[in-house]
Amino acid sequence: MACACMRHLSAIRTPTVASAGPPKETANSRVLILGGTGRVGGSTAIALSKLSPDLRITIAGRNREKGASMVTTLGKNAEFAEFDINDDKSLESALNDVDLVVHAAGPFQQTEDCRVLEAAIRAKTAYLDVCDDTYYALRAKAYNNEAIAAKVPAITTGGIYPGVSNLMAAELVRVAKSENKGEPERLRFYYYTAGTGGAGPTILATSFLLLGEEVIAFNKGEKLKLRPYSGMMSIDFGKGIGKQDVYLLNLPEVTSTHETLGIPSVSARFGTSPFFWNWAMDAMTRFVPSELLRDRSKVEEMVKLFDPVVRVIDGYAGERVSLRVDLECSDGKHTIGVFSHKKLSVSVGTSIAAFALAVLEGSTQPGVWFPEEPQGIAIEARELLLQRASQGTINFVMHKAPWMLETNPKEVGLGIYV
Repeated sequence: MACACMRHLSAIRTPTVASAGPPKETANSRVLILGGTGRVGGSTAIALSKLSPDLRITIAGRNREKGASMVTTLGKNAEFAEFDINDDKSLESALNDVDLVVHAAGPFQQTEDCRVLEAAIRAKTAYLDVCDDTYYALRAKAYNNEAIAAKVPAITTGGIYPGVSNLMAAELVRVAKSENKGEPERLRFYYYTAGTGGAGPTILATSFLLLGEEVIAFNKGEKLKLRPYSGMMSIDFGKGIGKQDVYLLNLPEVTSTHETLGIPSVSARFGTSPFFWNWAMDAMTRFVPSELLRDRSKVEEMVKLFDPVVRVIDGYAGERVSLRVDLECSDGKHTIGVFSHKKLSVSVGTSIAAFALAVLEGSTQPGVWFPEEPQGIAIEARELLLQRASQGTINFVMHKAPWMLETNPKEVGLGIYV
């Protein structure tokens, strides 16, 4: 695993690329959504059908009843395909007749291969995944040369966070470099979701699996390994969300933006509510063996036990979501971006759909890219993608000073400031 993950690192920092030109027409393009009967994939399908009604969407999954229901919701341009993602022959067959495959069949943690990406490269089909795991994302990135040779455009970590958050960071850095005399020095990602955000067992499994991973962060170029769910900070997410406690988590945008954007200090934190969920997550990292938290099958069993309780709590916690990205420069300038929505289950689908349309419109060059790389989402295509992704938000602002949110972050209990 380590060798595959490290193959790409020397090539992540990419040169400036030429304009991608005007967007291509997407009418009648064919999109296959793996995991389309789940909450994330289903939300993506609905958002895509609204953003581009002429798209032909195939919902892929193992539950025919849920698939039929989704097709009824989407209308005449939709169909259902029943197959197992682990069946290589049926996967390749499904990919041969589509323009883009959206891989939303998570969780991605503890997945040992990138079989969907490999199949997409063989079928010469454009690819987008909603991966939120550092090691999976690095494995995917290692297929960059194969994708270039096959002329296949591919984006990994193209969801809401990571995904939209990466683009927000890239734009903060780009504007800061164009306006300031100082250099970008510190980038922080802060995320908040009420309960599971209405996104169901997959999100819960993802959270538990992340608790079994050491947190990777960077401080002045030094790579740090920290305890998950430590380093609590109280962060003001602004209108509709307010102050929330957030904790260190191992997320792929930390490594990718450190390398791609060249930022010396990068970290990511996440928090949830009600408050006792944060306590429970912290307790799990302290008292549950990390080997258990890294065992996907055991975590899925735990999720089945927790799921009824989680659904009840979600009923009154709601599913608000917020992303806040902070950039500090050497000249003292500090700018932020904030993205907040009342419903994660809606906004995650809208965000993924925005990435899917960008790929279909020709924004992505052949190769495997992170969202912040200009070969992944061309610089001139970022504004439209963020505009689409932010539809329905209660607050979306960029390039603002922190005082506009009356924020005074204070870190508790961590010796190193990251």
